[in-house]
Amino acid sequence: MSKPISIEVWNPSGRYRVISTKSMPGTRWIRLLTDQDCRVEICTQNKTILSVEDIVSLIGEKCDGVIGQLTEDWGEALFSALRKAGGRAFSNMAVGYNNVDVNAATKYGVAVGNTPGVLTETTAELAASLSVAAARRIVEADQFMRAGLYDGWLPHLFVGNLLKGQTVGVIGAGRIGSTYARMMIEGFKMNLVYYDLYQATRLEKFVTAYGQFLKSNGEQPVTWKRAATVEDVLREADVISLHPVLDKTTYHLINKERLAIMKKEAILVNASRGPVIDEAALVEHLKVNPMFRVGLDVFEDEPYMKPGLADQKNAIVVPHIASASKWTREGMATLASLNVLGAIKGYPIWSDPNRVEPFLDENSPAPAACPSIVNAKQLGLTASKL
Repeated sequence: MSKPISIEVWNPSGRYRVISTKSMPGTRWIRLLTDQDCRVEICTQNKTILSVEDIVSLIGEKCDGVIGQLTEDWGEALFSALRKAGGRAFSNMAVGYNNVDVNAATKYGVAVGNTPGVLTETTAELAASLSVAAARRIVEADQFMRAGLYDGWLPHLFVGNLLKGQTVGVIGAGRIGSTYARMMIEGFKMNLVYYDLYQATRLEKFVTAYGQFLKSNGEQPVTWKRAATVEDVLREADVISLHPVLDKTTYHLINKERLAIMKKEAILVNASRGPVIDEAALVEHLKVNPMFRVGLDVFEDEPYMKPGLADQKNAIVVPHIASASKWTREGMATLASLNVLGAIKGYPIWSDPNRVEPFLDENSPAPAACPSIVNAKQLGLTASKL
């Protein structure tokens, strides 16, 4: 680096040096570290995404652990530098870790943490928000008003889609997908069709019970169906929300061919991973299908959008804010810091990474455990009995 990277230092005399590559919401995460004799250095460089060279410079000659971000390329170079500096701990401030070469971390004996269990409701709420905003054309209408174009009520002005009684499709019915489904079913009395490799038994039981409740009150009951294929969901659903993991089988899961079998006025929502959608194919589909609408929180080549996407009025695009509620982001910072602290201190691994409430309770001491270490087995780390 041509000049030093600017940092903010907490507890300068702390025994363990912990780096955070970004300022994170809240202060509890800082206190949890400094109370355990950690010197905390927070990068304050005015740069959205740090390069590998930037982070190597931050690590320096002595570093015990790093809290990083999903925009950073954590591979061989960084884990080698961290290990050379005496570090054994890294945590993403994210549930996903597609930016992390876990094998390289394991090779250098570095524990890799992530932050599941705290994003479920927040992410599902954002997906539901995008669904409603797309259905009722809220962003288009807002822009219309701000441009001073409204000169009176008209029968056809921004006519959108009614959600009540329609079918919501969920691809990937894990924690977030199932929570989103419940929101749409309870909120709008939508029927459900879902696709997942595993049966979502709890979700099915909920929809059945809710349908019986509606029927007992003289209302039309809601229904559910587990689809045999992704195509079945795309053909049947009026609103489709994507919640799969990202791997070789789900890369470009939504492509030109699958877009073509969806309803002309369907709504597609993605708050999972950008590469799940072939974004270039989506742009072309939006151009020729003006009543097809999409809500996107993630993008294939983030932070960039494919050419033409921003020009489509039938696309709502937001900058990866699915987890951006105050409670969730502060919780993510807390979990990431406790992953690093636990690995430094040699704490065991928490038995259930999705049951994180004990770590988030500000009125009680955090458990002496690492909330979630993805390569715990490879490193031979012991499980907590707490």
